[in-house]
Amino acid sequence: MKSISIKGSKRESVGKKATKALRNAGQVPCVIYGGDQPLHFSAPELAFKNLVYTPDAHTVEIELDGTKVRAILQDIQFHPVTDRIMHIDFYQIFDDKEVTMTIPVKFVGNSRGVRNGGVLRKNNRKLRIKALPDNLPDFVEADISELKIGNKLYVTALAHDDYKFMHPDNTVVCQVRTSRVAIVDDEDEDEEEGAEGEAAPAEAAAE
Repeated sequence: MKSISIKGSKRESVGKKATKALRNAGQVPCVIYGGDQPLHFSAPELAFKNLVYTPDAHTVEIELDGTKVRAILQDIQFHPVTDRIMHIDFYQIFDDKEVTMTIPVKFVGNSRGVRNGGVLRKNNRKLRIKALPDNLPDFVEADISELKIGNKLYVTALAHDDYKFMHPDNTVVCQVRTSRVAIVDDEDEDEEEGAEGEAAPAEAAAE
């Protein structure tokens, strides 16, 4: 997974007055959890642009007074009126400890059902996975090529050795729904006729 570097400064005072002064100066107060103790720091609001205003997932390398800490974004608070970043919580990650993270889904392929007039419904554009930090993917790839009208793609079809999904097995990632302009798939029709033809001799024998 791609990583973003952010350079910050440790905060000695975490009171409301000090926090307000930081925001007035264009700084964002932040906290890193997950280590021996919480680390309070601040960084310029612009430093978070590529981390916050993007659909992609990233890990973060935070440099504080010469010390580097690896982390992931855990929570973010925006101003209700201006939408400016008010506060960010990070969670420290370690090479030998699994971490849970929400990863975007990348849909690839040309669905048979969509070609026949069906509509692709993306039920889950992001999925929560658990993995070691070095195994975190930039995205989860979902191949929709074989989906026919009425088919669903379940999270179990996306299983990967490097990570596990934190969702029930019956979670639908996407599906192809019928529409008024949908047409019959000739291959589907042939398969159905073939199945009926195979059943006929068995029925005759039973008689």
